[in-house]
Amino acid sequence: MVTANPILIPELRLFLAEGDTVGLREVAEELHPATVAEFSEGLDDREIWQLLDTVPVERQAEIFPYYSMFRQVQLVKSADRVHLGKLLEWMAADNRDDLLRELEPDLVEEILPLVAKAERHDIRMLLSCPENSAGALMTTEYASLPADITAGEAVTRLRTQAPNSESIYYIYVLDSERKLVGFVSLRDLILAKPMAMVSELMQRDVITVRVEEPREQVVQKLARFDFLAIPVVDDRNRLVGIVTHDDVLDAVRQDATDDAQRIAAIAPLGESYLEAAILSMTWKRGVWLTILFATAAVTAMVLARSPIEHVWLVAFIPLVIASGGNSGNQSATLVITALSTGDCQLADWPRILKRECVLGVLLGSLLAVPGYLLALIYAPSPAAATVIPLTILGVVMLGTLVGSVLPLLFRSIGLDPALMSNPFVSAIVDVVGIVLYMLIAIVVLD
Repeated sequence: MVTANPILIPELRLFLAEGDTVGLREVAEELHPATVAEFSEGLDDREIWQLLDTVPVERQAEIFPYYSMFRQVQLVKSADRVHLGKLLEWMAADNRDDLLRELEPDLVEEILPLVAKAERHDIRMLLSCPENSAGALMTTEYASLPADITAGEAVTRLRTQAPNSESIYYIYVLDSERKLVGFVSLRDLILAKPMAMVSELMQRDVITVRVEEPREQVVQKLARFDFLAIPVVDDRNRLVGIVTHDDVLDAVRQDATDDAQRIAAIAPLGESYLEAAILSMTWKRGVWLTILFATAAVTAMVLARSPIEHVWLVAFIPLVIASGGNSGNQSATLVITALSTGDCQLADWPRILKRECVLGVLLGSLLAVPGYLLALIYAPSPAAATVIPLTILGVVMLGTLVGSVLPLLFRSIGLDPALMSNPFVSAIVDVVGIVLYMLIAIVVLD
């Protein structure tokens, strides 16, 4: 996504006011597509279309995906329908799919008849894939070859395929039924003897992903094997597309943004902060703030019903609660991250709980020492001061245990651990921590 860059906007508006199509064309043709989008983001929709109309549709298709998704949708809604059909035909399949998924179904059905039949088939196929699957990430623009031709013939064929392929670093070898039987790198083809057969050069052990495979697994495989692209096959091992590293990078960045918002108890915005509607943001933030408010109210009720004869104990309530909540959120974040990256699975829960229990004891002991020294200043006696370190040890152990269990529990029942875990960790530790604090105080001081 780009942000408005004010440097060229006055000059662009001058070109537009004077109808200087030559100047506008130079900007749109000479600069990198991402730079064109960056400099023109601050224009209104009509002005952007005036700029884009100065260059051929294939150049427009290069520039258009660099606008923010929100802006792309606005531009589509304000554009001439016939022109949109041509633009969509020239856009990369994955970029086109991302855009169409953001449009209203009625608008998509209105535009599709204007697209060439072959492209329309690809569009419907990609749109039919689940949103967070390999199929939703893939592009159908790839290079392929049969196994029974020579390296010289292969290079000749690639010259005709290259303009319509997103990546030709890997060339996929298919049989007559389009089943994937191997792949060969462009480097190997160029360095091979012209009469060498593709079947001799190709690697037969191909790492693939299924169309319906979750996006997280695609990301893990691409990262693990350090590929530039990974092929996507159907249930009959027929090649249907490829997922390239740049698409995975976009997905990882979006997932990281969503997870950061979930961990902060915010439902993912799905768009940039400045473009999100105020009412939508209020709802997505307000739901969890209300839940957290309710749990804080429970904590207040517990405190209100607890007879505190020793006033000095009140001063340590924030310290005790914060220690448990912070340790719990740390554990939850680490487990959520490990689950997301594939470092651990649900089956690893015994090891996870064992590690977090040990960590709870160590971290609790670490914090209990300064807690005891601080308590000596305010407590009436060294014996009374032991309430604080004992409680800190208890709530930190509780926090690490709850923080590690909840992500595993939510993942096991199909809920998103990033959205659910931290708010519940805070809620449980707040309430149980106060109860534990009071119980320890009663036992030690009475």
